[in-house]
Amino acid sequence: MPHLFEPAPTGRAKCRGCGRPIRLGELRFGECIPNPFAEGETTLWFHPTCAAFKRPEPLLAALELAPEQLESASDRESLRFTAGRSLAHRRLPRIDGAERAPSSQAKCRHCRQPIARGTWRIRLVYFEEGRFSPGGCVHLACRKAYFEADDVWARVLHFSQDLSVADQEALAGAFEA
Repeated sequence: MPHLFEPAPTGRAKCRGCGRPIRLGELRFGECIPNPFAEGETTLWFHPTCAAFKRPEPLLAALELAPEQLESASDRESLRFTAGRSLAHRRLPRIDGAERAPSSQAKCRHCRQPIARGTWRIRLVYFEEGRFSPGGCVHLACRKAYFEADDVWARVLHFSQDLSVADQEALAGAFEA
């Protein structure tokens, strides 16, 4: 069964990328993978934007097979551009949002130095066996060197939706510093 786009028939599915519910009637992307627990296939559901950020290869394959399922050409081009950026920089799909470090136990995946308590860090995840597994963090200051790209703000903000408005403003200030 190929990957697909479809409107959600119920509001029960959660996006594998951001963990938020996919509302009734909202367009969703389904990645079909071999079922790791039984015979056959299983479908992982994503918001299209989350799939473009975290699962670019299957999303681009689905865009080529069924481009008419998206509402507009601008949606297709936006998803294609975002997924293309994810493919061009192999570490970008690992971004899973930002948070303040709750302790000083974690070390940066780039510089290997401890991440001080209370400072901003970017969470990383790896896609393994049909799910995203935590993969450490990087300092905000190490983001350009680690991701080999400057434009990570939209991804970090997209996966940090649980932050308060004040925290989002503080994060934006830390990004600019």
